[in-house]
Amino acid sequence: MSLAQHHEQYVTLKSGDRFCYAEHGVGNTDTIVLIVGLGLQLVYWPNALIERLVASGFRVICFDNRDAGRSVRSDTPHPSLLQQLRGKAPKGAYGLECMADDTAQLLEALNIESAHVAGMSMGGMIAQTLASLHPEKVQSMTSIFSTTGSRKVGQPSYSTLWRLARAKAPLNENDAVRNYKAMMTHIGDITAEDAMNQWHQYARLAWQRNGGKSDAKAMFRQIGAIMKSGDRTSMLQNVKAPTLVIHGDVDHMVHPSGGVATARAIPGAKHQVLRGLRHQIDTIQSHRIADSILAHIHLNANK
Repeated sequence: MSLAQHHEQYVTLKSGDRFCYAEHGVGNTDTIVLIVGLGLQLVYWPNALIERLVASGFRVICFDNRDAGRSVRSDTPHPSLLQQLRGKAPKGAYGLECMADDTAQLLEALNIESAHVAGMSMGGMIAQTLASLHPEKVQSMTSIFSTTGSRKVGQPSYSTLWRLARAKAPLNENDAVRNYKAMMTHIGDITAEDAMNQWHQYARLAWQRNGGKSDAKAMFRQIGAIMKSGDRTSMLQNVKAPTLVIHGDVDHMVHPSGGVATARAIPGAKHQVLRGLRHQIDTIQSHRIADSILAHIHLNANK
């Protein structure tokens, strides 16, 4: 199991913000955009997932969201721990709508009229918002272990919340690797092939790409975006793009009820439960998820 190798590039959007992205399968006609989750970076995506999509004839774009990796850092307020506990974003915080606008502008900057969009966790929320607010940009949408923003569904397990509450900001690369592996041991699948090594690879690379420092405020601003957008159930009723909702049955980070609610909110959405899928995309899950995305795209292309 290995992470994908990326040729990282930079683009300045019409907003003036600079984003880091990578593309695979250059020359292929149709595009799939992959959107990562909270605090994650474009290097999260396993090689197996990207290779399978590219081998099927797609150009694959992945990028660092704002306040992650090598993309722009916002100057907006971040929620305090107390505000996070209350689920209240500070005044002036940006929402998921801003992150969806980033994605739409990225497509424009890369001269991509529209694309198939797949997002995981918070990336699924961004994909949902993009499909709601920029329907012309989304040919199809796949939401992977994500939720609607309703506090009644998709909540982390108490054991996950306890670990998140006790987490301390890393002081060095070893701390960052140790923290990430500890959390993934809980929400991921340690029995997956070479899982511990992949977690180590990702955490080390993410630390280096972040300038060799912790940036908790940046991740808090992303948390603030989720809180500011709140319950998006009514917004999701506006999604016109063919939608596939994928969720596992043993997800301790985003309860499976989040997937159920997402599929119910989006007209005509298909809901697929992958047995044994936790909050992790490893080699085996990469093949399963890629096959599901491809089947979804091909099914709707033939309608």
